[in-house]
Amino acid sequence: MNEINLPDFPQPGERLAPSHKSDDALELLTRRRSTPAIGLSEPGPDEAQIRHLLGIAARVPDHGKLAPWRFILFEHEARASFGNVLGKIWSAKNGDATPEQVDFERNRFNRAPLVIAVISCVTEKHAIPVWEQELSAGAACQNLLIGASAMGFGAQWLTEWYAFDHDVKDMLGLRSGERIAGFIYIGTARDEPVERKRPTAHIGRWKA
Repeated sequence: MNEINLPDFPQPGERLAPSHKSDDALELLTRRRSTPAIGLSEPGPDEAQIRHLLGIAARVPDHGKLAPWRFILFEHEARASFGNVLGKIWSAKNGDATPEQVDFERNRFNRAPLVIAVISCVTEKHAIPVWEQELSAGAACQNLLIGASAMGFGAQWLTEWYAFDHDVKDMLGLRSGERIAGFIYIGTARDEPVERKRPTAHIGRWKA
């Protein structure tokens, strides 16, 4: 992988450019395509790149400055360890599951070198609507995808059954008001993803 220079994050109080005109950024956004997790492999981001990705993820609109998200990282042996948890939970809830199906569930997190769980952490009974807080967590997921792509990695945002399972949430230590916004799988793409058909945008204009 080509070396990439990671820019410094701005310091509080620093004046920032109101826009960042960039042909490269426009091309990235225009041609961004998720890489299926099954098509990811080593190497994944190194420690400095991971820290930078999480910093990028936090630079999202955040009405009220509540930081309504947190991150759980799965890498190295932790992927297999959590996979064993998924396998046990799946097996317990699907008594007719075959060994092959249980093994598939057990290996979900081994599909990529790095998996980042984005946890939506809303502050309930707050002036900032819950919906806006949840949207901020979704924006953090998208920033991870864009940041990973800009670093030269493939990535996919998935939920799948384990994002909604109460036992999985308990194992992850989710508290009241917390939900899994998604799991971001990040690694090196083994092949170029193929563009899919995109929906036609429904656009309206308000007429005075």
